[in-house]
Amino acid sequence: MTSALEELLPDTRRALLHRIATAQAEGRAPSVVAAVVRGGRTVWTGSRTSVEGHGPDANVQYRIGSITKTFTAVLVLRLRDEGLLDLGDRLEEHLTGTGVGEVTIGQLLGHTAGLAAETPGPWWERTPGALRAELADVLGERPALHPAGRRYHYSNPGYTLLGSLVEALRGASWEEVLRREVLEPLGLRRTTAQPQGPHAGGWAVHPWADVMMPEPLEDLGLMAPAGQLWSTADDLARFAVFLAGGDERVLSAESAREMRTPSGPPEADALDAGYGLGLQVSRVGGRTLAGHSGSLPGFVAGLWMSEADDVAAVTLANCTSGLPAATVAADLVRIVADSEPRIPHPWQPLAEVDEALLQLTGVWYWGTAAFGLRVSADGGLELGPLTGGGRSARFQADGDGSWTGLNGYYAGETLRSVRGEGGAVSHLDLGSFVFTREPYETGAPVPGGVDPRGWLGSR
Repeated sequence: MTSALEELLPDTRRALLHRIATAQAEGRAPSVVAAVVRGGRTVWTGSRTSVEGHGPDANVQYRIGSITKTFTAVLVLRLRDEGLLDLGDRLEEHLTGTGVGEVTIGQLLGHTAGLAAETPGPWWERTPGALRAELADVLGERPALHPAGRRYHYSNPGYTLLGSLVEALRGASWEEVLRREVLEPLGLRRTTAQPQGPHAGGWAVHPWADVMMPEPLEDLGLMAPAGQLWSTADDLARFAVFLAGGDERVLSAESAREMRTPSGPPEADALDAGYGLGLQVSRVGGRTLAGHSGSLPGFVAGLWMSEADDVAAVTLANCTSGLPAATVAADLVRIVADSEPRIPHPWQPLAEVDEALLQLTGVWYWGTAAFGLRVSADGGLELGPLTGGGRSARFQADGDGSWTGLNGYYAGETLRSVRGEGGAVSHLDLGSFVFTREPYETGAPVPGGVDPRGWLGSR
């Protein structure tokens, strides 16, 4: 049973319904269905339709387009976590004969491999996959448009290569591997490569008249890992829970977090929009969202989640254009997060703390800039400026008396406490930066030395 803290307030529920109703009316969508997740469970679903007296529920399938890429990325990261590949590996180490074997697996996942956005020939979303029976048909004579690793350039063929990589290493079809390793363990029984009733039909709505035309339904063949899947609001809500926290049967929380960490520079004209490993990452209204948009002829979809607010939302619609499903999903997250801010967990004291670690806490100086070092709730360390600007960072213990930076400028850098001859801590060394207990402390190994005259007044 849903607890009082998990239930949404009536005003919030009405605001959510109003948002999708407005989207369906203004976007002239035959139907739209949406779901909101909070606290690891679905707390609201809603729908609107042009059919009087009938509305799709959260069990009706819609095509989800490029949200399929997120599922494919999960399969690739499973291979990485099992030690079968590394994200820095060149593609040709595992899949030969592609013609683009020098690009890395990580570059393909993050759309920085420089590959073309689309396939050569007729539009792949509206033509049979049989027209692209081989990878050469998908990639064409000029598969790369940009130097690998230099810029973000979204590539659908890149995810076809990742799907073929999964098949090569697993010895089974992409669809079978996905079903066995992701869909079944997570209970996503209504997520399939082919539509299974009840499912929505895909429609094109005339831009200048309220009339519709059915869109063709094609099997994408080799392009399936880039956009083939059908799913429901219920299933995608459960998938969002997995993406937020991981599931040891499929992918660890650490690897799930890696998916939503930007993997390359954003485009210069879209600095608030990046891409992780199979997930889009955007800054919207001061809030960081991770998820993915999706579209195929007749369908649009959006899935976004805010880790800080513990809220996710899904929007599905059966129209080719008009209704911005990803924007609507982001709005649903905002409505819940702003109307009902997350209640923080109660503060709890640490069960125990190493006395030597406790002695490191307090004020440290990098030159004349004051920083505070504290023990975090997870037993790591947090360093941040006490006044003005400065670099903050979180650190996790390495088990040998040193710590590794987790974020920002110091991500991956090593923090060490250096002791003098008497055993007392002399200073902290952070990637060659020396932090002392006093600004330019006498006797400390400050690079460049300390003037023996000490601090001087005006002359």
